[in-house]
Amino acid sequence: MPTRFFRIAALVELVTLIVLLANLATANLQPVASVIGPTHGCAYLVIVLATWRNGRAASATKLTALVPGIGGLMDLRKVA
Repeated sequence: MPTRFFRIAALVELVTLIVLLANLATANLQPVASVIGPTHGCAYLVIVLATWRNGRAASATKLTALVPGIGGLMDLRKVA
């Protein structure tokens, strides 16, 4: 898997999680959650599936991918 694609997905996952949590802590606007929520979910699934399909990834790395938000960035450092 190209590391550039993985890095973008990991950053999108982290940023969208921060936006979701900030929205929940402040105004709790439904339109923000309805746009950012699926985006975060897709980025999270891309990270998890890409890590699990990577033949070089150790089992600890695969489990780390399941951590929302920072799992992708941690895996990026382990695999690269």
